Amino acid sequence: MFATMAISWAWLLGAVPLLFLAFWHAADAWYRAAFFLKHGKKSLPPGHMGVPFLGETLSLLWYFKHARRPDEFIGAKKNAYGKAAGMYRTHLFGSPTIIACTPAANKFVLQSPENFGVHWPEPELVGHTSVVNVEGATHTRLRGFILATINSPRSLRTIAAVVQPRVVAALAFWSDKGTIVAATEIKKVTFANICMMFISMEPSPLTEKIDEWFGNLVAGLRSFPLDFPGTAFYHARKCRRKLNAVFREELHARRKKTMVTKAEDDDVMGGFMRMEDEQGKKLSDDEVVDNIVSLVVAGYESTASAITWATYHLAKSPDTLAKLREENLAMSESKGGLSFITHDDIPKMKYTAKVVEETIRMANIAPMAHRVAKRDVEYNGYTIPKGWPVLVWVRSLHTDPNNFQDPLTFNPDRWDEPAKPGTYQVFGGGYRVCAGNMLARLQLTIMLHHLSIGYEWELLNPDAEISYLPHPKPVDGVAMTFHKLAEK
Repeated sequence: MFATMAISWAWLLGAVPLLFLAFWHAADAWYRAAFFLKHGKKSLPPGHMGVPFLGETLSLLWYFKHARRPDEFIGAKKNAYGKAAGMYRTHLFGSPTIIACTPAANKFVLQSPENFGVHWPEPELVGHTSVVNVEGATHTRLRGFILATINSPRSLRTIAAVVQPRVVAALAFWSDKGTIVAATEIKKVTFANICMMFISMEPSPLTEKIDEWFGNLVAGLRSFPLDFPGTAFYHARKCRRKLNAVFREELHARRKKTMVTKAEDDDVMGGFMRMEDEQGKKLSDDEVVDNIVSLVVAGYESTASAITWATYHLAKSPDTLAKLREENLAMSESKGGLSFITHDDIPKMKYTAKVVEETIRMANIAPMAHRVAKRDVEYNGYTIPKGWPVLVWVRSLHTDPNNFQDPLTFNPDRWDEPAKPGTYQVFGGGYRVCAGNMLARLQLTIMLHHLSIGYEWELLNPDAEISYLPHPKPVDGVAMTFHKLAEK
């Protein structure tokens, strides 16, 4: 009897590892077999598809959320499969996927519109008809309008004048409070400025709700697409519907006002409402709403995150803050003591520009860009199958010691020399490079100017852990003491 039990336990203990190995390799074997049947002796990029159904999504979440070592997700692949390929196969967000993560591979994907189209895991959240989702002539027309409206020198001059009073008032308010959570306060002032620029909305209980809905929308963008109550994706869809309703109501109110007064709103939403194509056709309500939502997501969350990281790194880098303060005080004195700067002042602020670039590099606000193979694509001896999503993993470039010496150290002086070609892709690349990249730099520069000439701050939790989802930030939101700069 005991011998029989011993044999049973031995069989069980031997079978469990075998069953686990079979489960672990099942998905990868399935996709490789399907690929072989269609493509013969061609090869997929190296990698592994993870477990059935979930793929490597749980692994990604573990590195980003629990281990808090996001760069090891790609690092583990480089160690296991080598760096030469520049691409790896995996299974993420419910789909078989290719990850591109070297300068050459990223450039190939981002600058090959004939091979790769845009592909968000759930395009509904950013808007099916928004500039980040559409292709061809529609994309060109929308992008051209956005560039002219928020990224041209003329527009940036106007924006610089409009946003500064609110920034100055916010900083004074923070100083009166004495202790703030920087991430929260910076989001408030950034969102207020974006609302004014894009939709002419002043702060109100409604804009507070809109801010909350946008936060939940962003949280769902990189979540696993499970659509049932309690999941981030389900909540994001609900918030997207609420945003749609609010902005549709705003559209209808503007049309009624225009019919009575004949006056049109001079903001981004008004511009979208007036846009016409070559045949004189205007954008539909869905197109206007989709583009406003996608622009607010891009222009607000990312900019607020970058400014938050600037305050964090400067608090931990007193020498850098001293240099920044010296340059900006000199700028203020050269303007007769005026604290406001203009867009034309910015090219003179050389050290501030280095702080801006280093902040954006370190923040890694958008760690990846979403694309999809339009056809079977050959690269570096491997085949990317038609229809497979391709993640351009830009974060890995900015944290790779082969690209940036001591990459996790905040060092604006590294920008005394330009980055190696292809290693700096904070705003993407190719024909879809972020249309608001100069607006983001402008807002960060303005905030750095007013912070450095008038205030001092100290982190309450300088060793706080970092959370990386949905965007990187210290878990305490960068809590700090904040006071007016002592006069000498």
